[in-house]
Amino acid sequence: MIGFEPRPPILAAAPENQEFAIAPLVLAFTADPTVRWIYPDAHQFRIFFPQFVRAFGGKAFAQGTAYYLEGFHGTSLWLPPGVGPDEAALVPLLEETVVSARQAEVFALLEQMGSCHPASSHWYLPLLGVDPRFQRCGFGAALLAPVLAAFDREQATAYLEATSPENIPFYERQGFAITAEIQAGSSPTLFAMVREPR
Repeated sequence: MIGFEPRPPILAAAPENQEFAIAPLVLAFTADPTVRWIYPDAHQFRIFFPQFVRAFGGKAFAQGTAYYLEGFHGTSLWLPPGVGPDEAALVPLLEETVVSARQAEVFALLEQMGSCHPASSHWYLPLLGVDPRFQRCGFGAALLAPVLAAFDREQATAYLEATSPENIPFYERQGFAITAEIQAGSSPTLFAMVREPR
């Protein structure tokens, strides 16, 4: 078929593949409004955002719940129920790398994010991204499809924060619905979204 881009297989990322799996996330979040509010300087972003990814969603590698498109064109990091970001790494990282004038707002935003999680048991998607060269090819949906299908079989709830309004229709097509808006000080608005099993 002319113009058809086959979707590569979805694979679990082993801890030793962590750097390869983080790379498409860095590319995908280069223009993300929330991430670039935290790290507005390009050099800051290039140096510190990969460390943020490891602290915020990196536990997925140890849990076996980090997934990537073959060729490392995109990555999703899922945290199982009861597993959260690595606060012992995240807090000092932000204290050391975010400009002091913005730190209070960043921590207030993270606190709101934590309070918007469902009270019941749920899976958390802290980060999902596709290399911009492969965006709008269905790769993001392909990354989610097998995981969401497993959640449906297991009757598991999923939760995420959409970091820009442009992402909302994509997640709505996957069955997520907005439950709250999250905003602190000068931050962009994030959108808490929950998906109940089908």
